[in-house]
Amino acid sequence: MIWRFINNGFNTGRFNMDFDLELVKNFVPDSPVLRVYRWKPYCISLGANQGYDSVNINNSGSEGLDVVKRPTGGRAILHSEELTYSVVYPVSDNNSPKRIYREINLALKNGLKHYDSILENIELEHSQPHFPSFYKDKKSTLCFAVSAMNELNYKGKKLAGSAQRKIGDVILQHGSILCGSYHKKIVDYLNLPSDKLKEINIEIERTTTELETILGEKINYKRLADSIKKGFEDHFKIEFDEDKVEELISQEN
Repeated sequence: MIWRFINNGFNTGRFNMDFDLELVKNFVPDSPVLRVYRWKPYCISLGANQGYDSVNINNSGSEGLDVVKRPTGGRAILHSEELTYSVVYPVSDNNSPKRIYREINLALKNGLKHYDSILENIELEHSQPHFPSFYKDKKSTLCFAVSAMNELNYKGKKLAGSAQRKIGDVILQHGSILCGSYHKKIVDYLNLPSDKLKEINIEIERTTTELETILGEKINYKRLADSIKKGFEDHFKIEFDEDKVEELISQEN
């Protein structure tokens, strides 16, 4: 396989979601893609099956936030102080969606360890919540309210969340590596009663963490992106093809 790496930097929510889908649409057989990117302006993304009425569109719009739908599942996320990744990877008899999900998260863990040795203590979640029951709870409006199997935790708190969708014979998986604490302000934009918002705010503090909190310093996003790239190279025993990257970007533009 020939892997390709893209670092798009800052883009709008619509661009980021459309670009991920274009990677699927233009997928070259046996050429997986790892992409990292950020969001400008900050953006609330909703799961594919989540209604726009989950968030207060007027409040988010007046404060300059984008609101978009993800092509994958899950619930609301405020994309702000984070590094987002996406992977497009072929499904085969030897690579089921579940196996791909785990391997990508192991590569992310390896990359975070490259960024700082303290992050060696990151663990993969070992249990899977019962989502039909979870989605009946008001807390399910929030994507980071619970860790799914094989997502990345640090000392029991969720550090990176991911979502996956099979499109034809290709997997699109993308997710957020939390760097700063601004993501917690998602509570300000949810359409829920005040008592439930207070409960969710407590839940966010209890169940999530960020790199800046763990490391006690601001994050160097360029170094973090390079570390994630290195983590994938080591885990999958590959080298990214830089010529293929330039070719792909020219196609997209």
